[in-house]
Amino acid sequence: MDLLNKIQQKLHAPKDSFNDFGKYKYRSCESILEAVKPLLGSGILTLTDEIISCGDRYYVKATATLFDGDKEVRVDAFAREAESKKGMDDAQVTGSASSYARKYALSGLFCIDDTKDSDATNKHGKETPAPARKQSASGLTKYQSRVDELLGLAFDNLGDIEKFLEGKAVADMTDDECVAIGKKLNTIIDMKNDMKG
Repeated sequence: MDLLNKIQQKLHAPKDSFNDFGKYKYRSCESILEAVKPLLGSGILTLTDEIISCGDRYYVKATATLFDGDKEVRVDAFAREAESKKGMDDAQVTGSASSYARKYALSGLFCIDDTKDSDATNKHGKETPAPARKQSASGLTKYQSRVDELLGLAFDNLGDIEKFLEGKAVADMTDDECVAIGKKLNTIIDMKNDMKG
């Protein structure tokens, strides 16, 4: 699709937000949308959410769809709702997961590289790594969080995710297991993107 190619080449979505607590810059879903709108021309970009239950956890499946009049390209991303988040009511927890999933759906669609984004580099003011595995607010380590994100990019439904994981929970994986699974997921994502292209 020519429109997608043009956007991927010209899109510049800077990290224009700053987290005062963690002392890092990040890009939001809103900043990606603001950067992409001038490049759309007559193309149409939509974002939709679907709430999916898997066991006792809820996921937001966000779908970013680009339509150029003849063809459409869709990318899905998943974000798991936190069981609770201090200072947030249930609607805010869902909204936060939605924004996160939408950001990663857009990042996947437009090939925005987040390897140096806050999710990969956030040290929350600590310059030396802690000896214990560090967990995010969702209860996952950064490696587990990355596997969670890649699962959303590699598979279109939770049944496929469960089959791929063979019953193992991401939260129970070691960092080494996450790295190995991440490599497999990146291969699946590359093959999926090749088939779309």
